[in-house]
Amino acid sequence: MHQATLTQVRDKLRKKEISSVELTKAFFKRIEAVDSKVGAYLHLIEDEALEQAKSADRKIKSGEDAPLLGVPLAIKDLICMQGVKTTCASRILENFVAPYDATVMKKLKEAGAVILGKVNMDEFAMGSSNENSAFHLARNPWNFDHVAGGSSGGSAAAVAAQECVASLGSDTGGSIRQPAAFCGVTGLKPTYGRVSRFGLVAFASSLDQIGPITRTVEDSALMLNVISGHDPMDSTSAEVEVPDFVGGLERDLKGLTVGIPKEYFADGLDAEVEKAVRAGIQQLQSLGMKTVEVSLPHTEHAVATYYILACAEASTNLSRYDGVRFGNRSEESDSLFNMYTNTREEGFGEEVKRRILLGTFVLSSGYYDAYYLKGQKVRTLIKQDFDRAFEVCDVIAGPVSPVPAFKIGEKMEDPLQMYLSDIYTISANLAGLPGLSIPCGQSSGKLPIGLQLLAKTFDEATLLAVGHGYQQATDHHTRFPEL
Repeated sequence: MHQATLTQVRDKLRKKEISSVELTKAFFKRIEAVDSKVGAYLHLIEDEALEQAKSADRKIKSGEDAPLLGVPLAIKDLICMQGVKTTCASRILENFVAPYDATVMKKLKEAGAVILGKVNMDEFAMGSSNENSAFHLARNPWNFDHVAGGSSGGSAAAVAAQECVASLGSDTGGSIRQPAAFCGVTGLKPTYGRVSRFGLVAFASSLDQIGPITRTVEDSALMLNVISGHDPMDSTSAEVEVPDFVGGLERDLKGLTVGIPKEYFADGLDAEVEKAVRAGIQQLQSLGMKTVEVSLPHTEHAVATYYILACAEASTNLSRYDGVRFGNRSEESDSLFNMYTNTREEGFGEEVKRRILLGTFVLSSGYYDAYYLKGQKVRTLIKQDFDRAFEVCDVIAGPVSPVPAFKIGEKMEDPLQMYLSDIYTISANLAGLPGLSIPCGQSSGKLPIGLQLLAKTFDEATLLAVGHGYQQATDHHTRFPEL
């Protein structure tokens, strides 16, 4: 059952072929057996999970039903779950216990899910490799010398290593799609506003979005059905209709058009990645889809724009961690000012400090217009590029990352190279678009490669239908690492 999809697990539970308690215990045994090598989990909640599983079994026995009843999931450790630690993989929140449930947690619980624990990530979601976790890094289950990706590295590694059925991550600049690509699983970033951010610890509020990491597109559609919807607790939550994403998966793809952005197949793209992605596009053509070249001319400015805007928002959001209201407080202080500075110095890691400094600088007097305001204007140009592209196509296809999963430590001494690895994913966040990463091949080193699909805002239905059609015709998503 470790390798079963969410849909398969749900069907077996409904038919009473397996109990939720048996399944939950099996996953905890699996975690005990392999997670010391993978490092996907930060903390487990075994007693609570088994209680949830017992409750699910009682409901199934009495004939009750819910979309995720009895299904064991993992949650990225920046989503609040009442009574459970939410550390954001940071020393400053090392002992913080969330006093309430995030909206997505309420929805998962109402859907009957069993929560196994909280999974690893880059500190405050700032990173592309999961090497910035304050506690331990998550390794790639396909090769332990390589990164799992970030910031949702634990979410992707847990699914790939069969330590949960599915997981939730968050995506600010590619943090669901890139680790999903690196670990050979399916990752969905919904449209900004599709899923409530209430209870998600903020990194960059205009970019963050919660989404699922699963084995298949069908599983992602099922998860999106559960977590979507307007939430009055989130002022950025969109009042739009939530269709049945699972019900729309079998749509006929003939006549749909795939846009191929020429800027995504330029210098810097690994030859093996390009070959696998182009083969993926050919597979879409074989399903009856047409292709057209499109241009996203402001792609070259996306990285600079993203790191100006994201760091500015991070600087503001992380100002709340001062040792006064919650989180750890420095004990080595003789004044209020020293308590602030010492708490932040001791509590934040190097990458978080770097981004706070960058963000504070671009917001400072004399630099706001030159950097932050200009960044917002370029963001508009990037969105307009996509608007024009979607006039001639239904989805856009390209790589998720320029390279397969890189070696641990390879980019840590060169932040700019690490930032540039997000070149293909961050534009979707800047434009608020939905994005999907699906496995489309492997490198010669047996590392997974991901195909990225993008769609118009709130058109996840088309995105998921295309991804599902691709997975029905291929078997890349059925491969698992041997641990």
